[in-house]
Amino acid sequence: MTEVVVADDQGLVRAGLVSILSSQPDLTVVGEAADGDEAVRVVRDADPDVVLMDVRMPGVDGIEATRRLAGSRAAVVMLTTFDLDEYVYAAMKAGAIGFLLKDSPPESLVEAVRCAARGDALLAPAITRRLVEEFVRRPAPGASRPERLEPLTQRECEVLAEVARGLSNAEIAAKLFLSEATVKTHVTRMLTKLRVRDRAQAVVAAYESGLVRPGDS
Repeated sequence: MTEVVVADDQGLVRAGLVSILSSQPDLTVVGEAADGDEAVRVVRDADPDVVLMDVRMPGVDGIEATRRLAGSRAAVVMLTTFDLDEYVYAAMKAGAIGFLLKDSPPESLVEAVRCAARGDALLAPAITRRLVEEFVRRPAPGASRPERLEPLTQRECEVLAEVARGLSNAEIAAKLFLSEATVKTHVTRMLTKLRVRDRAQAVVAAYESGLVRPGDS
């Protein structure tokens, strides 16, 4: 059973999210919050698997609350009505594993929670491409490998590049002619060596280091 905390300052929206999630047999809502400060307290008390965190809340906003929860095991999925790039970038830098618009269909919300619970970043939507295209400043091209990527093997760099392009483990396995289990092992080692929490943070590292560039496919 995946345990979820829902944080949103609008009571009706929060109730709707809780209703959608509670209708699923594998999901249970273990806490609610109306602002970022309360969200931090509830998450620390309930220790959920996933947090649905509204970006704009009074007092402590969702991004600051996510930053304060960096040491927790909960995977944070940001929710907003605003399709604005600066929020995406700030949220992922703060430690969010994904980003979802509030007008997404219920099935997308449910799948986002399940995806986050598995530790998979929500990297496929076009909103993530805009994130890296608009806000990530890559270093000037050079022949040498960026210092941050030095701990990685050549194969781990290849896997990281595909993760940054939004591919799943199965898709990476097919593209690189590897087993899915081998790809999973490479991803785990890559995250450890880069000292990042999840795939979303690895994507940011890949673009910031210049391993991949906006528009690469």
